Amino acid sequence: MLFRDRDHAAQQLAAALSTYQGKHPLVLAVPRGAVPMGRIIADALGGELDVVLVRKLPAPFNPEFAIGSVDESGDTYIADYAASAGGTPEYIEQEKQRQLATIRRRRAEYTPLHLPIDPAGRIVIVVDDGLATGATMISALHGLRSRNPARLVCAVPVAPQDTLERVGQYADEVVCLETPYNFQAVGQFYRDFPQVEDAEVVRILRRD
Repeated sequence: MLFRDRDHAAQQLAAALSTYQGKHPLVLAVPRGAVPMGRIIADALGGELDVVLVRKLPAPFNPEFAIGSVDESGDTYIADYAASAGGTPEYIEQEKQRQLATIRRRRAEYTPLHLPIDPAGRIVIVVDDGLATGATMISALHGLRSRNPARLVCAVPVAPQDTLERVGQYADEVVCLETPYNFQAVGQFYRDFPQVEDAEVVRILRRD
């Protein structure tokens, strides 16, 4: 399937998640691209929207390739191939601190008037616009699990099958619309895939 845009993908995901309609799920979107999608899904399910702040740790000399990720608490996921991709302990620590600074800036900008919504005892649906390595999603799910959600769901429009298998170890349920064989990048499965700016994220979150 080629999605028209993120709105189209979100509408399809909301339909696939309809079992949670009326159960007031907490929809946590991975900024920035998934935030407009999270808004659509939360509205369709009668849920609540917030962001889950995680950042990938890019490989040296290849910023698009994740060798790990870090969440808001500082908890870090390191992929088993990180060392072979040049991720020395020193590099990883330096990159972790750089990404944590971005996370702190985004939290202050996105939700200045409230702390992250507590997922304890909630149905939590973590949304992204697609997965490549899955590192960022794994970090998000791992961090959320320690905060005792009642059910932890990963929901994405598209991802490779091997990535879903890795991610599935950290979630109670994985909802993915498409698992294409010829996967190169998330953007190839969208006709329109513009960058989402911080200003749009702030505008969407302030609706709540």
